[in-house]
Amino acid sequence: MKKLLLPLLFLFLFLLESMFVQYAPPKVFGHDYILVPHFLFAGILFLTIYAGRKYGIIYGAIFGLLFDIVWIEIIGIYFFLFPFVAYLISKIMHVLQTNIIVAFLISLVGIALLELGVYEMDFLIHITTLEFMSFLEMRLYPSLLLNAVFLVIASYPFKRRFEKFAESIRDE
Repeated sequence: MKKLLLPLLFLFLFLLESMFVQYAPPKVFGHDYILVPHFLFAGILFLTIYAGRKYGIIYGAIFGLLFDIVWIEIIGIYFFLFPFVAYLISKIMHVLQTNIIVAFLISLVGIALLELGVYEMDFLIHITTLEFMSFLEMRLYPSLLLNAVFLVIASYPFKRRFEKFAESIRDE
């Protein structure tokens, strides 16, 4: 049963993202900001930080593919970017001390890298015509703020859950 908790947690985060998008108001503070929740990806980054690169990349690939199949017209963007950014974050964490504040900040960096990667891919294949400065103001900054609020709430539970997971895989 314990082995199912992790996939169920990520499935819950996947569903939470879609519910947030569905019920979020179209105008935030009177502006047309684009709020993009990356709750699932934040969880994958915390898994990468606390349980290891292997699990971050595996779960990143699985849920990146699921994300592409369900939400995106082009299969491959999130399937590539989720594990790639998880890999980069794992390399960065080899240099930095692993504590909850560093994990919070590095997760925000990972989310920003994901957003920038998705924007660049969409811009290259002409899905979006949004200029880069407009992207920063309308999508990146508001999305980072939203995900920072989520991480303030979820960082400690993520840390505890993934440390227990890492301990359980070490004991096997």
